[in-house]
Amino acid sequence: VGAQAFKRRLLVLGAGVRAERIRELAKNPGSGFLVAGYVGMNDGGTQRISAAINRDAIESLSDHVVNLNVSEVVVALDERRNALPLKDLLRIKTTGVHVNELSTFLERQTGRVDLDTVNPSWLIFSDGFGAGRRLSSMAKRLFDIVASALVLLLGWPLILLGAMAVKLESRGPAFYRQQRVGLYGQDFTILKLRSMRTDAEVAGRAVWAEKDDPRVTRVGRFIRKVRIDELPQAWTVLKGEMSFVGPRPERRQFVEDLEQQLRYYAERHMVKPGITGWAQINYPYGASLEDARHKLEYDLYYAKNYTPFLDVLILLQTIRVLIFPDGAR
Repeated sequence: VGAQAFKRRLLVLGAGVRAERIRELAKNPGSGFLVAGYVGMNDGGTQRISAAINRDAIESLSDHVVNLNVSEVVVALDERRNALPLKDLLRIKTTGVHVNELSTFLERQTGRVDLDTVNPSWLIFSDGFGAGRRLSSMAKRLFDIVASALVLLLGWPLILLGAMAVKLESRGPAFYRQQRVGLYGQDFTILKLRSMRTDAEVAGRAVWAEKDDPRVTRVGRFIRKVRIDELPQAWTVLKGEMSFVGPRPERRQFVEDLEQQLRYYAERHMVKPGITGWAQINYPYGASLEDARHKLEYDLYYAKNYTPFLDVLILLQTIRVLIFPDGAR
């Protein structure tokens, strides 16, 4: 009971599929909120929540909010046409209660932009995407220059040892170069220690990497686990084509395919790609379309909500994985 007292109290306008998303999130003990009630708004959707009170049974929505001691109202209508109670929402807002759309609520709760609920107008008019970022971008670039120079200066013995181990185990180059899609959709070349066989891709056909990929060599498996294979990418960061933190860059063929299948995929290229990112610390390894979709949701959140503090958080989480490896991604 004590923990419940510190949770935010929500009133959800809606009782359909969208409202059900909130009910599922509320089941998580660490959600930080509890739903004080649901209001069926006659919005044309299928009612999924039997406990919802019909709007017609509530004389005053603003009084209902006060009676429930609610601190936030979330609009989760399946169909808004003629169902959005603007007058009531304005009255509620002016009394100091937060009023949010479902997309905004889910973004805050999950740390990702939910592609099932988001629409272009929300992306355009909501906060984020670079407003006032010039100073923080300069600080980010300065950090990238200093940190990448230090990594190359201190890490060259490891890179050299890794390259020698790769050459001793298998024929072919020690380093792996490949074209990736970077900032504003421009191609650039990444540089890594080779961890796969030289015939990993038949006839040059792009193939998604898999967990426990059989194409990975024994040395490759080790250098991936301890992340030594990533060290040469510090050179790409120093040149300014990548950052330490940002969405992971993909190959042109994959990008073109995913842009056809996933809305807003191109928007992830509005920020510089990174060696590690928000998606990498929040989502496990995966190579399916559904995995790409979830990672895109995290990438969009990063692009929309970038701050130096978020970069620090991602770097600290990445360092934790390096010290206590969960397996290469």
